[in-house]
Parts: sequence; C-alpha cells; structure tokens
Amino acid sequence: MPPTPTGTKVDFFSLRTRQSLTLCREGQSVCTSPNRKCSGSRYNVPPSAEFVARVSGIATMAKLPFQETAEGLDAAFIGVPIDTGTSNRPGARFGPRQIRVESALLRAYNSGTRAAPYESLMVADIGDVNVNVYDLKDTCRRIREAYRKILATGCIPLTMGGDHTIAYPILQAVAEKHGPVGLIHVDAHADTSDVVLGEKIGHGTPFRRCVEEGLLDCKRVVQIGLRGSGYSPDSYEWSRAQGFRVVQVEECWFKSLAPLMAEVRAQMGSGPVYLSFDIDALDPGFAPGTGTPEIAGLTPIQGVEIIRGCRGINLVGCDLVEVSPPYDTTGNTALTGANLLFEMLCVLPKIKYY
Repeated sequence: MPPTPTGTKVDFFSLRTRQSLTLCREGQSVCTSPNRKCSGSRYNVPPSAEFVARVSGIATMAKLPFQETAEGLDAAFIGVPIDTGTSNRPGARFGPRQIRVESALLRAYNSGTRAAPYESLMVADIGDVNVNVYDLKDTCRRIREAYRKILATGCIPLTMGGDHTIAYPILQAVAEKHGPVGLIHVDAHADTSDVVLGEKIGHGTPFRRCVEEGLLDCKRVVQIGLRGSGYSPDSYEWSRAQGFRVVQVEECWFKSLAPLMAEVRAQMGSGPVYLSFDIDALDPGFAPGTGTPEIAGLTPIQGVEIIRGCRGINLVGCDLVEVSPPYDTTGNTALTGANLLFEMLCVLPKIKYY
C-alpha cells in the first residue's frame, strides 16, 4: 500500500477518502498518490462524486486536471473542434466540449475489466488544438504541429473530435515518430474517397491520403462496421486492394465481436497501432448525434468489445470522432463517446488491472 504523508500504511478506501476530502476543500482534481513502486511517480486522480458534485467545477475530460502541454504525461485527452470537413450534418466542432460535459459521470475504475488507469498512468486534459474554422488545410497544419509536440514528450494522445478529417494530420505526426502504423478503424464508412466536390481533404478522404503518404502499414489495417448505400457495387474494393481487412457490418450482426478481436490482435502483432473510432459506427438508434448516420450499425456493447479487444496491442494513439451535439438531444451520443474514450484509456500499454 502507498504511504500517507506521515508514512502510515492505509488501505485503498482510506486513501480514496483522504483524496476526496482534499478535493472537497479544493473543488478540483489533484495530483496525488498511489505511487509506482518502480518510480515513485504521482498520478492525477479524478474527484469522486461521493464527495464532489458532478455538476460542480469546470468541465474537463473525466474531471481530470487541465494543463497546457503534454509534458510529464503518459496519456492526454485533447480536443480537435472542427467540422469544416463534414459532407452532411455539421456540429462536430462542439463534440469535444459536450463529451467533456458528459464525462462527469465517469468514475476512476473500470468495473468490467478491473482496470485502474489512474494508478498506472499520469493523465490530464490538455485542452483543444487552436483550429482555424475558416481554413481546413491550415487546420490540418495546426493539428499536425500540435501532435508533433505531444508525441515528442512520449505522451499517448486520446483525441476527441471533431470530424474524421483530423485522423489524417494526426497520423502524419504519429508516423513521423513511429513509422508506418497499424490501424484499427471502426466506422460506418471507409473514408477512402479520393476527391469529393473537387477537394482531396475532408472527412471522407483521410485514409486514402494516409496510404498515399505511406503512413499506414496496410497489411495491419482493419476496418470494422462498414455499411450503407454506396457509389458503386463494391464500395470497399479500394480498401481490399491495399491489403486492408474489411469487416462489413453484416459480419457483425447478432454476435459477439470478441472472436474477431482475437484475430485482429494477431494481425496487429507487436508493432505500433492507432485506433480511430467514428461514433457513426454505432447504430443511430444508440448514437443519433452524428453527421452521417447509417442504419443497422454496431451496438454499444460491440463497440466496447472492440476497444477491450485492443488490450495487449501497442496502441500509440486513439481518437473518437464525429459526435455532433446539435443532433444529440438527450446527450447520450456524447455520453457514449466519453465512455468509449475511457475504455480506450483502460487498454493503453502499462495499465494496471486488479
């Protein structure tokens, strides 16, 4: 057990009570123990709603502390509030803000997997990329430069979108650091179009651009949940031609995706992998607040199975994109997004499990 300031051993519940009482006085998250035996590092622990009201305080992801940079962090939540790459319903620029609001319901431990992320990694919310809402290409430059700085610290970014355009500049920065990466792409759409309305950059084109620039290890790419009407009889022919594994939604209906993820883990191997999760992969009955909804999608249970199935994979970055609060009248889409991001945190390398 970690020592108190006086050196006295305490059990977990006593420790949590002491932390929460401190939070009651300060009204915010604090940097506190437990300690890593190997390093003596201290971690940010979100305040418990047993002692601090969820509706109080400034909205950060999971009520974690905010800091300006990724320095000293193992993982960081970061928002990229753009929707200038969308082709249908806008509003994803408000996604990071609403995900943060709904994330107040999150607690410190994963009851399903017994993961203890805040006893494992130093995590904080580092705010949003300062995007240019008038210029998508300039926004991509700003995202790329911001992620270069984040990755240079050794921090793993957990991104709140924003539309799916953001995956392209993020992967540019990721590949600069790690080389071509594997990709687990969960989505209703392949996002491999070449040109849309004369433009090569948008939320329907990021993974075509990534392949062209050699950012992906194409034999280690899987796309899960693809569906909907298409512009040709086989909308996913290009993906398969690159070596991607394509798992259309029909292959996912009425079943657990745990066996699929065992195969995905074998496909990904030990190399670096990026996880990109478009909320429209889920059926719009569960997640209506998105820009390009497609019926007959995945369930939230299957979404959780996919993410939990990434445990043991060398994840170097994750995103959750396309939450559009104006179409999310109950807040449940943003709430689902917040929970999926927490699940991503819980499968990062070096996470402790009870």
